Amino acid sequence: MAFDSTKGRDKPVPLGQLLATQPPERLQALNATMAEAMVESQALITDIMGLTSQTRQNPINDPINASRAMTKVGQSLASHPERLMQANMKLMTGWAELCQNFAAGALAEPSRDRRFADPEWSTNPMFDFMRRAYELNSQWLMTLIDSASELDPKDQRRARFFGQQTIDAFAPTNFFASNPAALKAMIESGGSSVVEGLRQARKDLRRGNGKLNISQTDETPFKVGKNVATAPGQVVFRNDLIELIQYAPAKNKKKTYERPLLIFPPWINKFYILDLREENSMIRWLVSKGLTVFVVSWRSADDTTRSFDWDDYVDKGIYAAVEAALDASGADDLNTVGYCIGGTLLSGALAHMAQHDDDRIASATFFASQSDFELAGDLLVFTEPEARKMIQNVIRDHDGVMPGEYMSETFNWLRPVDLVWRYVVDNYMLGKKPRPFDLLYWNADQTNIPGPTHTTYIEELYGKNRLARGDFQILGDTVDLSDVDIPIMVQASRDDHICPYTSIYRTARAFGGDTQFILAGSGHIAGVVNHPDAQKYQHWVNTDLPEDVDDWMANAVEEPGSWWPTWWKWLKKNSGDKIPIIEPEDKGLGPAPGTYVKSCLADIAKERKRAKKAAKAASRPKKKG
Repeated sequence: MAFDSTKGRDKPVPLGQLLATQPPERLQALNATMAEAMVESQALITDIMGLTSQTRQNPINDPINASRAMTKVGQSLASHPERLMQANMKLMTGWAELCQNFAAGALAEPSRDRRFADPEWSTNPMFDFMRRAYELNSQWLMTLIDSASELDPKDQRRARFFGQQTIDAFAPTNFFASNPAALKAMIESGGSSVVEGLRQARKDLRRGNGKLNISQTDETPFKVGKNVATAPGQVVFRNDLIELIQYAPAKNKKKTYERPLLIFPPWINKFYILDLREENSMIRWLVSKGLTVFVVSWRSADDTTRSFDWDDYVDKGIYAAVEAALDASGADDLNTVGYCIGGTLLSGALAHMAQHDDDRIASATFFASQSDFELAGDLLVFTEPEARKMIQNVIRDHDGVMPGEYMSETFNWLRPVDLVWRYVVDNYMLGKKPRPFDLLYWNADQTNIPGPTHTTYIEELYGKNRLARGDFQILGDTVDLSDVDIPIMVQASRDDHICPYTSIYRTARAFGGDTQFILAGSGHIAGVVNHPDAQKYQHWVNTDLPEDVDDWMANAVEEPGSWWPTWWKWLKKNSGDKIPIIEPEDKGLGPAPGTYVKSCLADIAKERKRAKKAAKAASRPKKKG
């Protein structure tokens, strides 16, 4: 049973008072329940030992080469002992002040860190001491790393990343004995919160086949095509890599703009983040504006597509979708959108089209998309040689496919406080069952990636930045982004931890035509998918594109709410005249959202296992007679 430590109370009861007021029979019941918890704990240990022994362990234990980076920090401090002395003096001063305050009973102001929201962290001297000690030690560690200013930027980035991961992992909230909310939950629930948490941990361990696959949401209420991804339309084209969906026009529209809009979402996740619910669906909003909208649905990599490379994605993805959308709409040209890695693919294809005087794409908009990876943020730590070797091992071990589970894990560890440790606390310490949340359902609905495509992305684009340097080949031609001279709108989000806006700004300046940059509030998802009706966040506009993003920001005008209406003013000008509406033709390929989007990782794994077993059986010599 899920447990909420605040349910039925107007004001939280202090931990000490809560424990002191428990009747003897409650404490006896607690002891009995804790005995059950010990049984669950032993079962969890058994599961860990049994499941992990069946799982192939990657031989590389330091994929981001953090040990080398931290060694260089140590060497820097040894060469500059005054830096270590200054950091230690600041730490000692902080500790002396902390001890004095503790002895005097003086408490700190409540923390703004959501992890320390429980009142005990600011009202209980013991927990207040632990929190402040943790903050002091965290500041000391990052000060040491930052003081090594002569380090190579790559080593500095690795050291900071590893240092922050260490700090986040050792937060006192992550340990049962030092988490007041967990202790209260144990007392108030009579120990059932502990039992439920251990059971949830065992369940997640089994779900991950020996790796802890932390549940972020209850996925059972959701079904693609039923209560998510429900915008009406038809699949009008299908090949081995994509399904092309054409959406039905709005019922109150009799005319549409002559130039359709074709959207290329990322293949790392599924397209329906743009059509999650009716009230926040970008697809429905665009259709309501009178656009004929097409969206590409990528096939999750399996035995059919595992050998597909970047050129296949350009040919069977971009070019095939453009041709099919123009054929379905009868238009001469169209506007495009590229989201995240879908935008990276689109930008290269546009450069290739420019070389061949192919003018079928009239404009392009990029959502949270990088083509210049010089300042690509923390993900760069996964493009170093050791990390690339680990990725190749993973692809090899999965028969040429980069599994979606590994990609999900990588992105989670970019924001471990929100996407890892929060759920460790809620699920395993408080014994709460994950709540249904459509956004987290989509986030967990991962896709596989063909090994060659992923290798190109990591090594050639992230690792060597060849697309931005004009040294990247597409379909046999070396392409240059500066050849792209169509109108372009580049969107970024201020708090994007996957594609930093400073990096995206460099991408905007790489094109050769009229390019505009717009900055939205929030992050990689909420910054992009922000329906105007929600009246959330803000965005910044500046029609100039100076060399430095700080100069752009200094002269940008802040506008309230979603950036979509600002984008629409630009897109409308590039959408042509009005013509009679275009209904999607039923070509016998099925209604939206299609079939590829409904393929889940578990089904693909089962099919691959069945096919491998069948191939093995077929290869055995037949018995004579």
